[in-house]
Amino acid sequence: MSAFDPWDPAFVADPYPAYADLRARGRVIRYEPTDQWLVPHHADVSALLRDRRLGRTYRHRFTHEEFGRTPPPPEHEPFHTLNDHGMLDLEPPDHTRIRRLVSKAFTPRTVERLKPYVRGLADRLAADLVAAGGGDLLTDVAEPLPVAVIAEMLGIPEADRAPLRPWSAEICGMYELNPSQETAARAVRASVEFSDYLRELIAERREKPGDDLVSALIAAHDEGDRLTEQEMISTCVLLLNAGHEATVNATVNGWWALFRNPGQLAALRADHSLVPSAVEELMRYDTPLQLFERWVLDDVEIDGTVIPRGSEVALLFGSANHDPAVFTAPDRLDLTRRDNPHISFSAGLHYCIGAPLARIELAASMTALLERAPALRLAAEPERKPNFVIRGLKGLSVEVG
Repeated sequence: MSAFDPWDPAFVADPYPAYADLRARGRVIRYEPTDQWLVPHHADVSALLRDRRLGRTYRHRFTHEEFGRTPPPPEHEPFHTLNDHGMLDLEPPDHTRIRRLVSKAFTPRTVERLKPYVRGLADRLAADLVAAGGGDLLTDVAEPLPVAVIAEMLGIPEADRAPLRPWSAEICGMYELNPSQETAARAVRASVEFSDYLRELIAERREKPGDDLVSALIAAHDEGDRLTEQEMISTCVLLLNAGHEATVNATVNGWWALFRNPGQLAALRADHSLVPSAVEELMRYDTPLQLFERWVLDDVEIDGTVIPRGSEVALLFGSANHDPAVFTAPDRLDLTRRDNPHISFSAGLHYCIGAPLARIELAASMTALLERAPALRLAAEPERKPNFVIRGLKGLSVEVG
């Protein structure tokens, strides 16, 4: 039996056999090392994402003490201040208010207008990779594209963008299970530096508004939509982190999967019309966000097991996306898969607001690489990041042939 062990490199390299074992054990499994209830089946994960008895926070209803939880250490306060004021970790009515404002930047019309910019940038990055004879697909294509797009939307000047990815990576380290003190210290430092930068940017946009999301949030606040400065800062950080982290990892995870499945890669090279379904299948096949946590606000019963208020559930997206009850031959990569209700973008109240943009970015980079580098091949075996929750590679070395 394969063991669920988020700190075991062998498990991190391939968690899917362990997920199969979890699904065979039941619909909900108590996991003592993280004090969580693991939920591995697609139907349950999907239902619980929509269940209002669970929440991303409990602070709108309970104090830490009332909920039976220990408050975070005071030295972590800058991270929690930043994290807890973003809409991903808020519940209605605050979540509703902030999402309504931000959603104006992600309307179908707005996202559609971004397509030429995204496609042009993807093509330039692919052309540069070809001109160099190859390189690291992570740093040369996967990272620059979504970071530039979300920075452009936020109105962050090009000269200021270098620290964005490192800040994001350090903050996201806190989303792993039982992060170390060193990880927490890096996240706190990045939270302070990123917040200080955005505070200055917001002050500049107050004086000289532009055609960007930061200026729009300021204008909405001035018109009475009650967005505090901290909410603006937290929203910008969330959009930057969520707006590229999954896309970066989906790109490199996807190409690594294609290199390991040469028949599917050959089919894609022969028929570029498969790109949209390939994007969906690659998001399912090796899910960039493996786990999403929820607090139990009111008792929930799953298959006869009562999960009491105050508990934390770990919704296993990676397992749900390989559930044979939903996906035929789930461990097989099938770029022509049509019935593909993967939950890589979550569901319910916290469904990813940037999912349409992420799909455009993934399709643009894949198409550009297929067209510019039709013989793209692996140059060296990649090394996987040690992270479990946010699943990605340290790099993906390629040659263009």
